[in-house]
Amino acid sequence: MDQLEGSPILQKVLGSALPKLEIFYKKLADEGEPRGIIGPRDVDIIWERHILNSHAVVPFIEDFLKNKKQKTVADIGSGGGFPGIVAAACLPEVSFTLIEPMERRVEWLQECVNSLELNNVDIYHGRAQDVAEDIKAEVTNPFTIVTCRAVAPMTKLSNWALPLVAEDGKLLAIKGQSAQNEIDKAIKEIKKNKGINPRVLDAPVGEYLQSTFIISVDKRK
Repeated sequence: MDQLEGSPILQKVLGSALPKLEIFYKKLADEGEPRGIIGPRDVDIIWERHILNSHAVVPFIEDFLKNKKQKTVADIGSGGGFPGIVAAACLPEVSFTLIEPMERRVEWLQECVNSLELNNVDIYHGRAQDVAEDIKAEVTNPFTIVTCRAVAPMTKLSNWALPLVAEDGKLLAIKGQSAQNEIDKAIKEIKKNKGINPRVLDAPVGEYLQSTFIISVDKRK
């Protein structure tokens, strides 16, 4: 039994998205470990470790997009759907593109999109670098926001993610306690890719639960 199953925290944090995310939770609980989506130690903490942790980026997406005409988000290295599936369920008015290179995880993501009836999600089977090449060739428009979770250190992530961010857009990367150290090591790569004002944001997960951290980087014109 998950430690937060039935907790009022879920309704308080997830609101109207809770019914869809309960479907996602059940799929993760039933199939996540045997299919290699989550580890065996995560089975009884799915709500906190994966769903609520992913949701922590949602208020930042919502706040940044509220005055934007283009409401597009790319989630790179979506994997099990963290944070892409969670964020898409919470923000149905925003268009999400989930970018994932591994075929078996692409299959998982498509199953989740179908099960949750997410009409605001496209899935791209490939690498972020491939999408960046499409953007250079004007096949794809840059995204207002790019998100990711547990993909790579900022030294690599800056080169993969920032080329996908539109001018005046933003990168939001869910990170651990080493977030500031990652920024310090990646300043050169961030600047090279037109990133400015890199900073660490404290991101609440839920009442009485440990917050996570988000690296926010703006994209200059």
